[in-house]
Amino acid sequence: MKEEKKFADKDEELVDQLSGEHRLVEDYLGERARVYGIERAILVDLYTSHYSERDRRERPTELEALAETAGIPTLAVITQQRDRIDPAFFIGRGKVEEIKAAAVTLNADVIIFNDPLSPAQARNLEEKIGLKIIDRPQLIMDIFAQRATTKEAQLQVELAQLEYLHTRLRGWGKALTRLGGGIGTRGPGETKLETDRQKIADRLHLIKQKLLKVKRERELRGKLRRSSTLPQITLVGYTNSGKSTLLNVLCGDEHSFVEDKLFATLETMVRRAALADGRPVLFIDTVGFIRDLPPSLIPAFAATLEAVRNADLLLHILDGANPSCSDQHAAVMKILDEEIFTDEEQRPPMITVINKIDLLPVNSLPCSSLFANSVSISAAQKINLESLHNKIALLLTQGESEMNLLFPFRCLGVLEQMHRAGRVLNQHYEQEGVKARVRVKDSTLASLRSAGVILLGI
Repeated sequence: MKEEKKFADKDEELVDQLSGEHRLVEDYLGERARVYGIERAILVDLYTSHYSERDRRERPTELEALAETAGIPTLAVITQQRDRIDPAFFIGRGKVEEIKAAAVTLNADVIIFNDPLSPAQARNLEEKIGLKIIDRPQLIMDIFAQRATTKEAQLQVELAQLEYLHTRLRGWGKALTRLGGGIGTRGPGETKLETDRQKIADRLHLIKQKLLKVKRERELRGKLRRSSTLPQITLVGYTNSGKSTLLNVLCGDEHSFVEDKLFATLETMVRRAALADGRPVLFIDTVGFIRDLPPSLIPAFAATLEAVRNADLLLHILDGANPSCSDQHAAVMKILDEEIFTDEEQRPPMITVINKIDLLPVNSLPCSSLFANSVSISAAQKINLESLHNKIALLLTQGESEMNLLFPFRCLGVLEQMHRAGRVLNQHYEQEGVKARVRVKDSTLASLRSAGVILLGI
């Protein structure tokens, strides 16, 4: 006990030290690497030969939406076409001068790039332009940091930020000292870097220890949810595709947060509802995906990833009114293939839900023809929801059979679970136990028999 208290006291002392008056490099660097609502941005996008015309139209639009979500107004969007990336500045040196001049004219505070920058590129750009440089991974992490509310999400985002910024530690260059007391523009000299690196390493260790505890708590909650025997229907999709709106409609619940911004939902939400036949199910809303998601943020999706793996049915929500509908579909499927499921793993069935058809131009067709097993709806206007309900019910009942089972009195707990799952059609008491007409999948029959339930016939 004394040893545990000693380590606990040490952890608290470290937290106090990290948040006290002795500010660390990551505090300064955190300010410098974050964006704030009082700052105004110039956005920069570079196109190489492999980008399509549609990419060139839509990439800046998505970056501007990300900046808006972070609360940053966009002053201008500057693009460049190059055969290859410049190793020193990412963009061409002439374009650097153009951005610098535009920043002075427009009185910009920050330059946001639509691609990851190497530490050297970021340093060179800052020295040359004299402003804070933010890349796409930092912008997305900043949005997560602003919007994460659960303890696990906050810890995971902080961990991702520190690990990303740790490689970028350095003293400030002379070009930035003229900015005086501006946000995120001052920091300790090179002589303190090694000391601060060690303090960051200590903070990273502390966060990882806390995450282990939070993970155990999440796994316990997931185990309790899976033991409920209710079918789990998980909503996945690109950010801002309308998942939370659809969750509200399916569950008759107006409490889920809905906002027309990227990453409006960062927490996994679980709602109980009934299908058209009265069967109770669990609907699970998850964090929206996005192209080029920073790999260090993947663990922040831990609850989402588990909800997808354990689902009985997946609803893949697509924004049917978005010109990039097929690209967003591909981005989500890539994350499912690379981060969630293995090739050998059996996956739950999936319905592709083409949402927002009310926003399509007159006489235009939704992209449902591109995807197998799809249905077109408008969650906001409640259009064609009956077709979606029917598809859900059909897939959930695939592989199920009605049969007569005898539940000996010692198995009444199993019968109660089947009642809660809406699988009991009728029942009556016998001398040996309860005889019930139930609806079960063949795959679960063996586990029922092992629990002592007796099959009487079909």
